[in-house]
Amino acid sequence: MYQDKYVFAQLVSFLNRSKFNRIIAKYKGDKYVKHFTCWNQLLSLMFGQLSNRESLRDLIVALDAHHSKSYHLGLGKNISKSSLARANQDRDYHIFEEYAYYLVNEARQKRVADIFKLEGNVYAFDSTTIDLCLSIFWWRSFVRKKVESKCIHYMMWRHRFPHFSISRKLLFTILLQ
Repeated sequence: MYQDKYVFAQLVSFLNRSKFNRIIAKYKGDKYVKHFTCWNQLLSLMFGQLSNRESLRDLIVALDAHHSKSYHLGLGKNISKSSLARANQDRDYHIFEEYAYYLVNEARQKRVADIFKLEGNVYAFDSTTIDLCLSIFWWRSFVRKKVESKCIHYMMWRHRFPHFSISRKLLFTILLQ
């Protein structure tokens, strides 16, 4: 039987741990920490995001279901709900923010260049429909049965990252002024 790393562990192997450790040292994120480090917190939050978990409890249930695989996933020991909640509350968010900006910058630098070889700027637009709650978004009250809004995304193809997103209501407000 063929045995290899789990897909999550393969994704984690692309992350630059030394850069993350330098950021942790800069903000002193692992000071007075014995076993649940910033790296473990990052991996558990990534696991929750990639497995589409909706709450902290849902994430802990999923991690407990994979308890026997947690070492091979790169998560280390078992993660308790209280440890993760305390880490999310007490640790400086700048650690993860700076690392996210670093990863976005790396992705921009490693993008494929000259994919179409088109002259000038090439733009991509996307429009997404978002369901809304009528009690919160009262300005959409002219629709009785289903309340939804349109969100428009604009992306310059050369950078391949969204430059801005705007809702239909805001767009009409800007255009009518």
